[in-house]
Amino acid sequence: MIQRSRLRFGLWLVLVITLVTFDASAQRRTKKKSTPAPPPPPTELSKLREEFISATKEYKASLAKLLPFYEKDVKKAEEKLEQSKKLLAEGLIPKSQLEENERTLALAKQKVAETNRAMTGADDQIAGVLVEAAANDEIAKNLRLAKQSLIRTAAFTRYTGAGSWNLSDAWKVQRFFTDTFKKQLPIAVFGQGAIHDRWRLDHHNAMDIQLHPDGPEGRALLEFLQKNGIPYLAFRAAIPGTATGPHIHIGRPSHRY
Repeated sequence: MIQRSRLRFGLWLVLVITLVTFDASAQRRTKKKSTPAPPPPPTELSKLREEFISATKEYKASLAKLLPFYEKDVKKAEEKLEQSKKLLAEGLIPKSQLEENERTLALAKQKVAETNRAMTGADDQIAGVLVEAAANDEIAKNLRLAKQSLIRTAAFTRYTGAGSWNLSDAWKVQRFFTDTFKKQLPIAVFGQGAIHDRWRLDHHNAMDIQLHPDGPEGRALLEFLQKNGIPYLAFRAAIPGTATGPHIHIGRPSHRY
């Protein structure tokens, strides 16, 4: 009888220990699942993008405040012009006064049009930065691109080239451009520049050409570069921390240091 009691007590003790161990293990698993991984720290480029978007939004907001005043000026100028037409018909003012009022109205309308274009441009710039950020994320997933790969996004085109590139080969590009267009290649920056130092970009083995990639000279240059396997980045718009505006970067992408 004593042995049976000891056996039952032993089985009960094993069961309790097993349940306690299982419960502790389950709690540890629950804690692991419920604790989200900390987000990666923001990079310098992402900070620049956020600052650019914030500044662009503030700029647009300031334009939106000015627009009603400009529209009010247009209305006043229209009313004054109509009044001057009547006065001219009655011979009370010279024609030069009417012409002056016409110019005033034209300038007022021009201000409204320019403000609307600037507001639309601000939206386009913000959209371009967001698209560019998404494109950079995609490129980052596959950094080792195949030779002669061509990647197009809304803001830039990247061609990886067929082989090595050295800045000492720049004369080939210069000679092509001079022979084709009878003028010097518009080089904005040859090698490392002050803007690259500020943005911490290694630009020692590259040069920036002050041409829009969609213009006739820009398209001809890109065709020559691809034909000769020369890597390039063709920017169609400014990208915070990467490009100040439209231009063609000849050479490998500038890595941050």
